Amino acid sequence: MNVALGGTFDPIHDGHRALFERAFELGDVTVGLTSDDLAPKTRHTDRPVRSFDERKTDLEAELEPLAADYDRDFDVRELTEPTGIATEPGFDVLVVSPETEDGAERINEIREERGLDPLDVEVVPHVKAEDGDIISSTRIVNGEIDEHGRVLE
Repeated sequence: MNVALGGTFDPIHDGHRALFERAFELGDVTVGLTSDDLAPKTRHTDRPVRSFDERKTDLEAELEPLAADYDRDFDVRELTEPTGIATEPGFDVLVVSPETEDGAERINEIREERGLDPLDVEVVPHVKAEDGDIISSTRIVNGEIDEHGRVLE
């Protein structure tokens, strides 16, 4: 199976790792990484985002051992629009987090308009930090938790 997922991934944390692991369990993975122009538009906050090249380097370093563990291939591509790569032919499954599930519905609408089969949508639950709230890049950047959800004091 060919699996798609996308995001900004800045910084990468255990919630992202859960998405990556599920994707590799299902098949070969293509990750759409938001472009420098798109990244600020997809965030719910004004915090700065590192450059595409920096994020891509970190993402590839994160994905390489997982791909090897699952004996899968992966590719990282630049996302220039929110619906990204998943509207293209060649994908079977879209892996999303609960907050991006609505976007998956829109992607399947676009695929239908283009005469493509809908993608199976795999929703991966949030990973909780030790304080019971979700792990998020914003919480990490704000110094509340680390990438594994440990509360920083």
